Amino acid sequence: MTSSPLFPPIVESQRLLARATGLIPALTQTLAKGPTQHVQGVAPIYLRRGQGCRVWDVDGNCFIDYTMGVGPLSLGYAYPAVDEAIRRQLADGITFSLMHPLEVELAERLRDILPNAEMVRYAKTGAEATSAAVRLARAYTGREKVLCCGYHGWHDWYISVLGRSAGVPRAVQDLVHTFAYNDIASLRRAIDHDTACVILEPMTFEFPKPGFLQEVQAVCREHGALLIFDEMWTGFRLALGGAQAYFGVTADLACYSKAIANGMPLAVLAGRAEVMRLLEADVFFFSTFGGEALSLAAALATLDEMERHDVPAALARRGAMLQEGLGAIAAELGLDGAVRCVGHPSRTMLAFDARAGDPLLMKSLVQQELIRRGILWSGFHNLSFSHGEAEIEETLAAYREALAELRDALDAGDLAGRLRGQPVQPVFRRTGDFDTKPVRAGDNGRQPAQPAR
Repeated sequence: MTSSPLFPPIVESQRLLARATGLIPALTQTLAKGPTQHVQGVAPIYLRRGQGCRVWDVDGNCFIDYTMGVGPLSLGYAYPAVDEAIRRQLADGITFSLMHPLEVELAERLRDILPNAEMVRYAKTGAEATSAAVRLARAYTGREKVLCCGYHGWHDWYISVLGRSAGVPRAVQDLVHTFAYNDIASLRRAIDHDTACVILEPMTFEFPKPGFLQEVQAVCREHGALLIFDEMWTGFRLALGGAQAYFGVTADLACYSKAIANGMPLAVLAGRAEVMRLLEADVFFFSTFGGEALSLAAALATLDEMERHDVPAALARRGAMLQEGLGAIAAELGLDGAVRCVGHPSRTMLAFDARAGDPLLMKSLVQQELIRRGILWSGFHNLSFSHGEAEIEETLAAYREALAELRDALDAGDLAGRLRGQPVQPVFRRTGDFDTKPVRAGDNGRQPAQPAR
């Protein structure tokens, strides 16, 4: 083994963290970006700027970034065509007193790209879009129960299924239940004549079994419930038309955000006109910033670039290069049973087998060693168009050394002893283990959701 490089200094990051302590609850606006998801004492904490797929922290350290803003940077940081569109619109204004033409232009574009997008509405966050979709489904069906599978944001209707139910009325909690991904039997056990909708992420890191999404669609139709796809991650990444186009299944409603505007805050609710028309008078879903023009301009420019360069195909090619390279390295090091790179190539996750060692300690050690080598990684590879082959090769070289360190630590039974900081904490965002039955007549209480992980 060659000697490991020195850790990058994080003096200024730590100073800023001290200023935030006691001032900002949980220290961060986005949990996945916060200190608990990185090896504390080693990892950078605050980033100053980005260019392409690289970021610089407040101490001047440079990293190849695989978090990419937790998904929105689909093209890359400071992407010229998008930034120029923002600058052009900024010269004319940001938020106006009447509607802006970009609202129409983007809606027409989305109608052409997205399956079943007969009508379109805008929001700022994914949680707003999913919450509006659920409200719309309840209004359309006249029912109240919701079945979900995946992560859908922080609003009352959903968050209690992850165990963080403080502040959510019990009556609201009792209306939302879960089913297991790729398990159509669990959906059939949970759905009933009072179910307004089934909302799910069509894919996280596990591919749907052949026919699964089609069966979900059929079960919804059988019971008169609406099908909602939460496409925050799959939209514009798997294909321009998202999971609906990629897997050949249309939902009644679909929600998008993240990749659509390359980092600008924009979410979209789209779907069948028969349902969406309820937003005209029956269902209230309006906001001051819904038509904010910088984000709309960014989205149009982002879609232009995605079409011009066939970005989903490029992400899949480069992601496959990374995924296959990681598999080969793990096999060479004898770690193929302990470490796997799973998911669609455009967005993969390193999975650690608990039979080999504590997964959180394994993840922490790999993260620590990647940081040493200039790679910012929190478990996932959220590829952008700016991740070229050269960056993938550089990343694989860093992984070869980091995974060798992991193998040595496992062989020595000394995972914790190799860490130079506090290990990462469990990720709150849950992508599996969903299967809670709804309350039936005569039940004494709601079956609690399984703990978040």
